[in-house]
Amino acid sequence: MNISARKLSMALAMTLSMTALQGIAEEQSSTSTTTTSTPVYRPPLRGAPATRVGGASRGAPDAELVLSVIAPESTGLTSRAQPTLYWYTSKALSRPMEFTLNDEQSIKPLVDMKVPVAQPGIHALKLNYALKPEVEYQWTIAAVADPNQRASDTIAGGTIKYVQLPAALAAQIKSATPQQQPFLYAQEGFWYDALTTLSEQIDAQPSNHNVREQRAALLEQVGLKSAAEYDRSAQP
Repeated sequence: MNISARKLSMALAMTLSMTALQGIAEEQSSTSTTTTSTPVYRPPLRGAPATRVGGASRGAPDAELVLSVIAPESTGLTSRAQPTLYWYTSKALSRPMEFTLNDEQSIKPLVDMKVPVAQPGIHALKLNYALKPEVEYQWTIAAVADPNQRASDTIAGGTIKYVQLPAALAAQIKSATPQQQPFLYAQEGFWYDALTTLSEQIDAQPSNHNVREQRAALLEQVGLKSAAEYDRSAQP
């Protein structure tokens, strides 16, 4: 083989090798994006005091019950005046359930209503009260052990604030696909909107593994491990 032919052969071999490596890298990158693409929640105010409380019961009639509001540790934001709130129970409840909503000024609850006894899982409650902008509200879900002795209730609660979307975020949401919206909401601190858009997708596509995984990952980010584990185990 003369020198020119040898150079041509070497160049061809290097080109084929580089093409193969590039194809492998692109495949690995695509796989990584698919498996790790989950919304990342960024609290609107870092270092804010924790306001979420969780309920756990070790006595009869609901031994070892875990009751949680699906809320961040500190106040989460919503852009909806009447948002949907979500809560989780680790087991079927035999006790009556009660929902309350309060603000700092109210003496009596703004909303006080019975909630149907629930099966294990994550449940939705559409708020029938219009929130005022820039007001912090506390919401609670309680399993009532004894209506005459409320000290024995199992209670979980969180806080929420209704604020207008910043103009730039509103424009992004308007042009985004439903699959992109939870990511945008989460990174700007709109926890309840991110959670709702994911939950609506799950309701529409119960067998969609990716969306359930995204919600489970979001719950884990704020320490709701029991609810996240349930979400994964409930996948069809």
